[in-house]
Amino acid sequence: MWAAILSIAPKMGCTPQTLCNWVRRHDRDQGLRPGLATADRERIKQLEREIRELCQVNEIPRKASAYCAQAELDRRFKP
Repeated sequence: MWAAILSIAPKMGCTPQTLCNWVRRHDRDQGLRPGLATADRERIKQLEREIRELCQVNEIPRKASAYCAQAELDRRFKP
């Protein structure tokens, strides 16, 4: 297989390693090789990005609540 990649890669204008990576990715996408398919990998990246954004959004009310609670404690008591 490597010999075929070495002969085809220059004709395609890429390095043999790049062509080998493309072949491996194609094999994974077709289920011929173990590993995550490209679509699954992209979906995981998207979900991780959404989780990161939701954690940041949830942090805002938490910090605001802590700030307001501290301000309430710092306020002097008026009888």
